[in-house]
Amino acid sequence: MTATDLEIPDAAPDVDEVARAQETARRGGDPARWPDKLPVRDRLAVLFDSGSFVEDGLLATAADGALPADGVITGVGRVEGRPVAVIAHDFTVKAGSWGELTCEKQIRILERADRDLLPVVYLVDSAGGRLTDQMGFFPGRRGASAIFHLQVRLSGRVPQLCCLHGPSAAGGAYMPAFCDWVGMVEGNGSMYLASPRVAEKVTGERTTLEEMGGAMMHATVSGCGDEVFDEDWQAVAAARLLLSYLPDDFRGTSARAEPAAPEREDWADVVPADPNVGYDVRDVVDRLVDAGTFFEIKARWAQEMVVGLARLAGRVVGIVANQPSVRSGAIFVDSADKAARFISLCDAFNVPLVFLQDVPGFMVGVEVERQGIIRHGAKLIAAMSSAEVPKYTVVLRKAYAAGFYAMCAPGFEPRATLALPTATIGPMSAEASVNAVYANKIAAIEDEAERAAFVAARTVEQRADINLLRMGSDLIVDAVVQPDRLRAELAARMVDADRWTRQPGRRHHLISPV
Repeated sequence: MTATDLEIPDAAPDVDEVARAQETARRGGDPARWPDKLPVRDRLAVLFDSGSFVEDGLLATAADGALPADGVITGVGRVEGRPVAVIAHDFTVKAGSWGELTCEKQIRILERADRDLLPVVYLVDSAGGRLTDQMGFFPGRRGASAIFHLQVRLSGRVPQLCCLHGPSAAGGAYMPAFCDWVGMVEGNGSMYLASPRVAEKVTGERTTLEEMGGAMMHATVSGCGDEVFDEDWQAVAAARLLLSYLPDDFRGTSARAEPAAPEREDWADVVPADPNVGYDVRDVVDRLVDAGTFFEIKARWAQEMVVGLARLAGRVVGIVANQPSVRSGAIFVDSADKAARFISLCDAFNVPLVFLQDVPGFMVGVEVERQGIIRHGAKLIAAMSSAEVPKYTVVLRKAYAAGFYAMCAPGFEPRATLALPTATIGPMSAEASVNAVYANKIAAIEDEAERAAFVAARTVEQRADINLLRMGSDLIVDAVVQPDRLRAELAARMVDADRWTRQPGRRHHLISPV
């Protein structure tokens, strides 16, 4: 037999076959089965600048053709010209479940994000691990655990934002949990460690998916979700907007914008003089920051604390504010956690912090003590104290007890402590102080009028000890500012901090109270 008798296959690939495989992969599964969801590639079109996305691993599992792109799209595109990595699950392919190559693709793009310091956006829509490929996705060095390891390694180094379009089940629920922000789509987005069916088998509980892991539950009860959206595109557009407030990585600073006037400039009756009258602190924020720039975070959860990013005269700032209209603005377990996490985010990405104080203190009582209010309060104080970014404290009205400390009291080295004319600072209100100091004396006075006169006289004395003139005289506050001058005062002080840089050689991080 000679060489000419052998049938040697063409060594060149079948170009048409490859093209067909690429087209099949791009097409994915049948989107008609989920008519209320935006197809995954349409989500990418909302996220990225037109024509900028470069995909990796399109032909994963193409040899057998069963799972287009193995159910996940990865690559790098541009958002306002900035390179951003993406992981986008395709729910039309095996419910977006993870197999060996699904994990491999996600690991590779996260490794690139780690190497090149790229922000990462996760478009999550996955039923979890693919049990038919459990040895591929679960136990090995390149399995799902490596994804979470890389997410943690990236944390605080690059922004990681998650849009939750569908389920994030079992171990996969930790993918959103490791992100800096999670936007969930109402009716579709969910995260849970076990389905209602599994939970019933294990615990005997009967529940629904929405009740146990739905978008509104996580945004209002657990705090795992930051915002709820009606449509897929809205969540992606919000992530794209949020990226504009953050630098590419921990070494940079946020891009500045042209300064804009605040939404409102009239301050009449915004902060009532009576410390017992509630008001919406967002009305203060609207008068401080550039119009339309306040991006509130976790707005539906722990509402006695308001946090979010905004622009003040074009500069990005983080706002941490007590909310007097909810629970009088007292700090509870969840609101302490909410503020601590947000402060850590701002410190990681070099965003200056503005604290707006109107706080009666931490909540007290048996229930909150059992919940660990001391431990959670310590977590907030530790995050605030260890933040190196420029910090500015504004006392709007009351600043009492340990709440004053937690909201960046002078001892925690804010660049400035400013006070409105309505401000009062002390271990407690004058009335409460009189009742604490003179409890026995008050009880011993039998005549009601005499007792009232005694309390009134002592209250005047207590107020004199904590009034603003005394606070300024003793350098507790650096300036007393009229409300209509507060924005300009803060803007001027921020210009003075433009030369700020981190101190070299500091410890990597503290051991946070759990």
